[in-house]
Amino acid sequence: NQLLSKIRHQQELILKLLLFGIAATLIIFLLPKEGKFKYEFQKNKPWVHEDLFAPFDFAIYKSAEELEKERENLNQNHLLFFNRDLSIEKSSLDKYEKWVETNWADTLGLVGEPITYKEVGSELLNEIYELGIIQVTDIMDGQSDDFTILLLNENNIGEETELKDLLTIKQAYEWIEQEITKSSLNDSFLLIGIESALQQNIIYNKELTQKDLENELSLVSLTRGGVLKDEKIISTGELVNDEKYRVLQSLKKDYEFKLGASNQFVWILLGQIILVLLIFYSIFIFIKNVAPQVFENNLDIGFFLLLLTLFVIITQLLLKLDNYSVYIIPYCIIPLLIRTFFGNRLALFIYLMSIFLISFIVPNAFEFVLLESVTGIVTLFAVLNVNKRSELFYTSMVVFITFTSMYIGLSLLQEGDISKIEWNKLTWFGIGAGLTLLTYPLIYLCEKVFGYISDVTLLELSDTNNDLLRELNLKAPGTFQHSLQVSNLAEEAIREVGGNPLLVRAGALYHDIGKMLAPAYFIENQSGVNPHDELAYEESASIIISHVIQGIELAKKNGLPEQIIDFIRTHHGTTKTQYFLRMYSSDNPEENIDLSIFQYPGPKPYSKETAVLMMADSVEAASRSLKSYNNESIAALVNGIIDEQVKEEQFINTNITFKDIATIKKLFIKKLLNIYHVRVEYPK
Repeated sequence: NQLLSKIRHQQELILKLLLFGIAATLIIFLLPKEGKFKYEFQKNKPWVHEDLFAPFDFAIYKSAEELEKERENLNQNHLLFFNRDLSIEKSSLDKYEKWVETNWADTLGLVGEPITYKEVGSELLNEIYELGIIQVTDIMDGQSDDFTILLLNENNIGEETELKDLLTIKQAYEWIEQEITKSSLNDSFLLIGIESALQQNIIYNKELTQKDLENELSLVSLTRGGVLKDEKIISTGELVNDEKYRVLQSLKKDYEFKLGASNQFVWILLGQIILVLLIFYSIFIFIKNVAPQVFENNLDIGFFLLLLTLFVIITQLLLKLDNYSVYIIPYCIIPLLIRTFFGNRLALFIYLMSIFLISFIVPNAFEFVLLESVTGIVTLFAVLNVNKRSELFYTSMVVFITFTSMYIGLSLLQEGDISKIEWNKLTWFGIGAGLTLLTYPLIYLCEKVFGYISDVTLLELSDTNNDLLRELNLKAPGTFQHSLQVSNLAEEAIREVGGNPLLVRAGALYHDIGKMLAPAYFIENQSGVNPHDELAYEESASIIISHVIQGIELAKKNGLPEQIIDFIRTHHGTTKTQYFLRMYSSDNPEENIDLSIFQYPGPKPYSKETAVLMMADSVEAASRSLKSYNNESIAALVNGIIDEQVKEEQFINTNITFKDIATIKKLFIKKLLNIYHVRVEYPK
């Protein structure tokens, strides 16, 4: 029973640990089960470790540039396959003979068999086909006359032939013209007939050419040379030049593969478990100590872990695809999303932890961590708001410029030569920067799934032209004006003491929407007639108090976020309807009064924003009842009301301080003096 009781009391903590455990297990499962090379090194920097000897025989891998150059050379100079098509030659001869039979009598005015024309023309066609008329393709553009192709005969036996030994269709026409002049027949008739039948008989075999090219490309060696076991690779202090860098990279690649394929798998797994658990523990204690309110909410914990795990999964899936860079993944979405709902500190810390985790997967971990960390930090603090359309493009531009600048700087540091910078990587940076724009639809999705609220939504809610606020203005114009004044006071106050001004403004605009259901019972909407004159004090108090409950119901019916409904719930806290309570006490001095009849249901404010709204609401409403407006009367009013709220412990559930309250008092006094145009008395 004691054990079950402890579990029951610790179920929230157990659920948190379970969420962290599930996320950690999934990530450990996704991590590649290979070891990590224990030495860090950079090109054109000294080797700062001890002398390094080869632990085993290994081959030296060619660089990506070398392989690309070899493949490009093969693409440009590989052998082209052509077929001599005998069927084309036969159909061409048949076509010529039919043309002669059809046209020779009409053209020459002769009758009988055109045997001579058939024989001469066929002989010329056979001669030119024996030379060969090649089909010209784009792949042959720019090739010289001595470029060699492989010509396949009808038995698929190939013979290497130079282009100069074959004719193009234009050269064939010219050859025919020269040969026809040697005969005694009608030149024009013979030329037209042959040209009408002439076709290319050396045909490009694209399929066989491509197959042969793919075979050659597959045979390109990935390595050149090698290093023997115990051979010295590099000495302490020696510069890591291009050649040494390639040798070290080759060793690193083989070392990690061999370690992962060996019986040391268990130790690698254990190392991954330790590192992942420590990173998750760092996140756990950071949230617990820096953002205790967030720590108490398991939904928020789940959001962080889901976001982190999702990007690890995306990275692992992308690495399985060839020809794609991890830099197209918009990792900057992580801090931008978290900052939108939870602020900069949480966003920065969780983003850095995410990058550290992902660095276990990606190649060139140092470069990845450096580029992504700096880009994320710059983006996080350079893009201050996400509530303007211009920020969509500004965010993307900041990401791209930072990525590009960091990459160029790092490349110059490593290569020492601007010509060796891989400019094609800028394309990946551009794609990743563009995909960062997905932050904005994802903000909307998170609002719907997790119930969060962003600045964009708050701006939309603060638009006085939306349906609910227009209805409030039409049905209860006095309450609407009161809400506007309260929103102005509360927004300025929260800016002074720290908080979310947009949230306070939106909450203030909606805090009294319950009054629109019975506007005449609230003094700001009355015009001479007061229905409370006909009611008992306890009944009047009940009607006044009910605007809180009715406001909550109306807000839920209209789909307002819970964060806005919190302002409706708490703007009176557990205070009392003092006017009706005092009038009732005056008429019934002997009676033991049930105070709950005159008390708002609460709860008390539980954030700095809701506390500020309570103060602004009470002060603004009470200021309308002053008989004279001067420094003394307004200061007495503000101090008296807020001091009474403090005395009633309305703010004990918030993180507001006495210093904040003093600041708010001063600001309210100043604002009310401005509102009521209180000025110094000028001399006559």
